[in-house]
Amino acid sequence: MSQTALEARNLYKVFGRNPQQAVRRLKSGETRTQVTDAGTAAVIDASFTVNRGEIFVIMGLSGSGKSTIIRMLNGLLAPTAGEVSIQGRNVTTASGAELRDIRRRSVSMVFQHFALLPHRTVIDNAAYALEIQGVGKAERLERAREILGKVGLGDRADAYPSELSGGMRQRVGLARALTAGTDILLMDEAFSALDPLIRREMQEQLVELQQELGRTIIFITHDLNEAMFLGDRIAVMRDGRIVQQGTPEEILTDPANDYVAQFVQDVDRTRVLTASAVMEPPHLTVPLSAGVRGALRVLREEQVSAIFAVENRRLVGAVTDRAVIRAVKAGTTDLRSIVDTSVLTVGPDDLLTDIVERAVETPVPLAVVDENRRLIGVIPRVTLLAALGNVPPTTREMPIIQTPLEMVAEFTPLVDEMADSAVHAEAVEEGSVR
Repeated sequence: MSQTALEARNLYKVFGRNPQQAVRRLKSGETRTQVTDAGTAAVIDASFTVNRGEIFVIMGLSGSGKSTIIRMLNGLLAPTAGEVSIQGRNVTTASGAELRDIRRRSVSMVFQHFALLPHRTVIDNAAYALEIQGVGKAERLERAREILGKVGLGDRADAYPSELSGGMRQRVGLARALTAGTDILLMDEAFSALDPLIRREMQEQLVELQQELGRTIIFITHDLNEAMFLGDRIAVMRDGRIVQQGTPEEILTDPANDYVAQFVQDVDRTRVLTASAVMEPPHLTVPLSAGVRGALRVLREEQVSAIFAVENRRLVGAVTDRAVIRAVKAGTTDLRSIVDTSVLTVGPDDLLTDIVERAVETPVPLAVVDENRRLIGVIPRVTLLAALGNVPPTTREMPIIQTPLEMVAEFTPLVDEMADSAVHAEAVEEGSVR
């Protein structure tokens, strides 16, 4: 089965007296403003692909064209030019009967203002799409009751819309779309009419339901934080055009232009960026097989005060300069004996909001490990702070703990001699090198 659920190809939508002329002029390079004598260009050359099981968010300010696009996706509006295909079926060229079949079997829509039938109960509203499909009453009520339970309305099945809060009514609208059993949900500003607390609850519930049911969701919003929270990928629109597509991390860390950069500047980065987005390559490591002297050499050459010890690429722990010096003095050669195994670790998909506190607690960088505890990156505190402050990343890993210049000048020559002389190691312990 194809991984593509929906594809939009070079969509244009122009309202006015001569839309085809406006499209020809737009294709020749004229701007939206220049073609206003022929018509109002709501959507200009929009192309995107939505994969099965993802949440694809189309976002932009009022008038950007996002709501016009979603109405072209299910055939409520015919494109002036371009095509839409859903699960391989061409929506643009479909007959009336074919289009009705696509809407019944492939696409459901959740509206901003609920669009519930006021004279029907919650369960009858939720089951309405199945009734249209000709599903028997017992079966459709059973399926609707199951979905109502998933959206937290199992105990309100017999209530009427007028008896529900705004958040509950929107849950009924979501339940109706889910009960229909279609693979694709179109959601046009579905949560914008809700108060902030209920809106956040609905966003979280939508993500949970999508993960459980595996539906494909195309979500329209003007709220960037909502887009960043919900979207697996995001298309940003401006003046009818899609100006950037990408994951939330890509849009946040590499905006395509000044417009997108200004759009994302106030986003809560800790709730979008993950450890993998900000981590540095794990260069400052030493294998356990290198022993104490190998660790000493790396510490001296890199002029740092701690490194990570690994075995077959798996993280064992951290080794500090002080531990190495004591081991040299004692004649210890086994590196494992001085490794601090309590070093804090994070996963590559952990959000920054979940790792900031841990970064404060540790004097060494956070180690980023995969499910097999392989060390795949490190997050020095300075890198984390730079990411939170939107400072461009460096091209080289930051040292684990940078030694002050005066310490380097004093410490480096002594380290060369410490391998052969316990006298120097004793001097270090007594405080002549700090």
